[in-house]
Amino acid sequence: MEAYTVFRDLTIIIIAAKLFGLLAKQLHAPAVVGQIAAGLIIGPSALSLVAFPGDPNLEFITKLAEVGVVLLMFSAGLGTDLKELARTGFKATLIACAGVAVPLAGGTLLFLAYSGFPSAGDPRFVQAVFIGCIMTATSVSITVAALKEMGYLKGRVGTVITSAAIIDDVIGILVFTLVISLRDSTTNPLTVLAKTGLFFVFAVLAGMAIYQVFKRIDRRFPHTRRVPIAGLALCFGFAYTAERVFGIADITGAYVAGIILCSLEDSAYIERKMDVNSYMLFGPVFFASIGLKTDISEFDLSLLGFCLAFVAVAMVTKVIGCAGMGRLCGFDRMDSLKIGVGMMTRGEVALVVAQKGLAAGLVESKYFTAVILLIVISSVSVPLLLKALYIRKPDPVGEVPHPTYAATLKNRRKR
Repeated sequence: MEAYTVFRDLTIIIIAAKLFGLLAKQLHAPAVVGQIAAGLIIGPSALSLVAFPGDPNLEFITKLAEVGVVLLMFSAGLGTDLKELARTGFKATLIACAGVAVPLAGGTLLFLAYSGFPSAGDPRFVQAVFIGCIMTATSVSITVAALKEMGYLKGRVGTVITSAAIIDDVIGILVFTLVISLRDSTTNPLTVLAKTGLFFVFAVLAGMAIYQVFKRIDRRFPHTRRVPIAGLALCFGFAYTAERVFGIADITGAYVAGIILCSLEDSAYIERKMDVNSYMLFGPVFFASIGLKTDISEFDLSLLGFCLAFVAVAMVTKVIGCAGMGRLCGFDRMDSLKIGVGMMTRGEVALVVAQKGLAAGLVESKYFTAVILLIVISSVSVPLLLKALYIRKPDPVGEVPHPTYAATLKNRRKR
C-alpha cells in the first residue's frame, strides 16, 4: 500500500461524497443517499477512480469506514433518552424478535424453493437456513444518520428503531452461531449465549462505575475537550471488548458506551465533538465505502431472478415482521410503518455474516452478489422512504430538523 495513493483516494472520496451529498439535499433526499451514490460512481461499478476490490488501499479505507460506523453508533447512544429507552425497551425487544423470525423464515423458504426443496439432511437445507440468517441482520447506522439529519433520532419511534436494531443484531449473531454449529461441531451455542449474557452483565456493572467517574470529571472540568477525548477512548474500548472478548458486534459496544454517558450534563457537547469527526472524514468514507465494495460489472445475469427475489423478500419480511409487531405493541399504522422501514436497511453486519458463512462453506460465493445488491438498494431506499413517512406524519418529539428537511416539511404543510 502506497501512502500517497491513499491520500489521493481519500481526497476523491471526501470531495465526491460532499458534492453528491449536497446534490441529494437539493433533491430533498438525505445526504447519506448521495454519499452512497458517490461510492458507486467513483468505485469499480463506474469510473474506478479509487480503491477497488483487490487493491491494498481498500483495506485501509474499509478500516476507516469501520471507525465511522462505530462513531455513528456512539453518537446514537449519546443521544438516547434513557427514560424513553426504558419505556420502550420491552417493545423494542419484541419488535427485534419479529424482525429476526420473519426474515429468517422468508429467506429459508426462498432458497428451499430455488434449490428444489431438499430434505432436512441435505447440505442445501443448512444453506437455506443460512440465507435466511443473512436476512436477519439490520444496519441501524444508515437509519440513524437519516433520522439524525431529519431531527427525529431522539423521538419515540427513533428510539425504538435504534434499540430494536441493536437487539436484532445480537439475536442475529446468536442465530448465525447456531447455524454454524450445524456444520461445525466445535462451536457450542451455549457458549455464545453465555458470552452474550456476560457482556450485558459487564456493561451494566462496569457502566455504573464508569458513569460515576465521568460524572466527577465532568463536574471538575466542565465543557473541556478532555471529556470527549475520554469518551472517545471509552467508545473504542467498549467496541473492542464487545467484539474481541464477548463475540458481540463492535457497534453494539459503541452504542452501549454512548448510553453510559448519555445522562452526563455535557453529553450533548461530547456528541457535537464526535459529529465533527464523523462529518469531516469517517462518515463520508463509511457511506461511500458501501458503493466502493460493489462492482456491478461482474454481476452474474444467470442469478438475476434469485437476486431480485432475495432483495424483495429481505426487505418485505423486515417490514412485515417489525411493523406487524409494532402494531401489536400499540403503535399506530404510520409509526409502525416507520419502524418497519427503519429496520429494513442492511449493511456491515450482513456483510460480516455473509463473509463468515462463505469462509465456513455455508454459502457459495456466487450468492454474495445478492447480499451486495440488498445492501445498496436498502441503503438508498430506506432514507428516502423514511423521509416521505415523516413528512406525512412528523413525530411529536424530536430535535431541530436539518434546514432542507424543515423547508420541505413547511411546504408540504402549506399544501
